[in-house]
Amino acid sequence: MANGKTYGIDFPFRNSQYGQYLSLSQTADDEIRNNLIHLLLTRKGTRYYLPDFGTRLYEYIFEPMDSPTFDGIESEIRESCERYIPNLKINKITITAASSEEEDIVVTTEGNATNRSYRMPGLNNLEYTAKVRIDYIITDNVFNSKDFVIINI
Repeated sequence: MANGKTYGIDFPFRNSQYGQYLSLSQTADDEIRNNLIHLLLTRKGTRYYLPDFGTRLYEYIFEPMDSPTFDGIESEIRESCERYIPNLKINKITITAASSEEEDIVVTTEGNATNRSYRMPGLNNLEYTAKVRIDYIITDNVFNSKDFVIINI
């Protein structure tokens, strides 16, 4: 822990043999990344009292991998982030078709190998799977920090 301070629930939840299914984020940057993942993987209309929270990314499952689909995914992500995470500035969204030879392990900007790939449930067909990489800057602090998230939809 960073000086005994935690920020929120780490997302996504993990399997644990010791009953530690929920872990807490240790830094403010981790909390922003967790909030981004939570926002992107939540379907619009599923939160009580916040029906506009989330995205409609699930509607793009099994859509053709073409420019209109990629443009729809990008606009959906940008609109939701602007509304619900105002201190997050999206630099670039890269959308490509997934392939079987890609790895889930991603090397971060600091050189650490971590699993930054998140999958929406029920995806078995790679020909219909889009790989979305979101590069962003957190503009909360005096020093801006960069990070990225990869989601397969």
